[in-house]
Amino acid sequence: MIANYYVIFIVKNILTSFNMKKIAFFLLISSAFWGNPLLAQVQFTDFFTDKTLRYDFILAGNAAETHVYPQQMIQESQWAGSKKTLTGGPDYGTYRYRVFDEATDKLIFSRGFSTLFQEWQTTADAKENDKAFYQAVFIPFPKQKIRLSIEVRKFESGFEQIFTDIIDPENYFIRKEAPVQRDVTYIVQSGEPSKNVDLIFLSEGYSLGEREKFIADVRRMTEYIFKVEPYVNNRNKFNIGALWIPSQESGTDIPGRNIYKNTAFNSTFYTFDVDRYLTTSDMRNIYDALSGIPWEHIFVLVNSAEYGGGGFYNFLGVGTSDHSLSEKVMVHEFGHSFVGLADEYYDSEVAYEDFYNLKTEPWEPNITTLVDFDSKWKKMVSKGVPIPTPRTDEYKDKTGVFEGGGYMNKGIYSPVMDCRMKSNTPEVFCPVCRAAIQKIIDLHCD
Repeated sequence: MIANYYVIFIVKNILTSFNMKKIAFFLLISSAFWGNPLLAQVQFTDFFTDKTLRYDFILAGNAAETHVYPQQMIQESQWAGSKKTLTGGPDYGTYRYRVFDEATDKLIFSRGFSTLFQEWQTTADAKENDKAFYQAVFIPFPKQKIRLSIEVRKFESGFEQIFTDIIDPENYFIRKEAPVQRDVTYIVQSGEPSKNVDLIFLSEGYSLGEREKFIADVRRMTEYIFKVEPYVNNRNKFNIGALWIPSQESGTDIPGRNIYKNTAFNSTFYTFDVDRYLTTSDMRNIYDALSGIPWEHIFVLVNSAEYGGGGFYNFLGVGTSDHSLSEKVMVHEFGHSFVGLADEYYDSEVAYEDFYNLKTEPWEPNITTLVDFDSKWKKMVSKGVPIPTPRTDEYKDKTGVFEGGGYMNKGIYSPVMDCRMKSNTPEVFCPVCRAAIQKIIDLHCD
């Protein structure tokens, strides 16, 4: 930044002696050498206060249509996200939201995210019916008027704006209620939220007398996270808390067996009629429960011995507590929700139809269509490893380009023959996934 100010100082002092062409040339040269001062990074305190604006809305539609219906705005305490990486993060997610300063049209904040709604849109049900899903986006609380743009990633590539709103921070319809005091136990506490990864586990399907079981389950999940690379050496970059919210009954809904439980966040198996797919659509209750707690990532821990889970980038992770593979499933689903990693399996039951466009490069860092493989892990493939790479014993320990991934056995390729994002057999993530995880950790902790 010192260099940028130096350039501006020089320009101001030569304005009287240079004509406009010479000034333009000087700015071009100085920008190339120092970095363009007009494109300087957004400074948090120029545009935001250390609070959070929660903007709730409904995503609704069908396979062909997407609509946004605003619900409410809430001012919440402390901004937990990075105060440095406000724009320019990874271009991940099936959606993104961008925030512009209304007075200058300057982009001042952006985030990508994925949704359960978008997954539902790829099912057969979405071709016949309409549905609605509750959502929210979270923004550092603005000092001046902003323009919020919500955009969806098009199947053909690129983003399309589907909603925009002008938000005045002085609007008296922005709710400013005092948050309810919550019972949070921190398993790992490394420091200031804005400089660490802030993960909160929520209790789901734990009855009133099961608080200690929930804390023990979260502690066990946390210890497992830090046995897996690259989390092993990044423990001091995490704040991990257990938020206790009791349920009326233990367990969760299993509609295929006519099992229904009265729980805090209405989790359910058989999402999209897939028996192992465990999710919840009760996002308003989840967001209300988290109000007043510094968080960036959510994992709903369901008190069940069944196998299953779900995860969505910058949105939600869900998994059970007591299956023999629960720890592995949790780390897999956290790979989705925290990093945006894709599923690398291609021979399991799913409800999706035409989930990926084989004519474009998928946004997830660990799969490719080879349309733009240079942007993926091409540099990590050793000389002599063929592209595509055969699924043979010769390459079982190699990083390559193996056909199969993203629920498809043709046209999508993954980095290794097996990885934590493919099955529960490996104990580790592949080199490509490890690099992607480390990148996201570093962005949270700059």
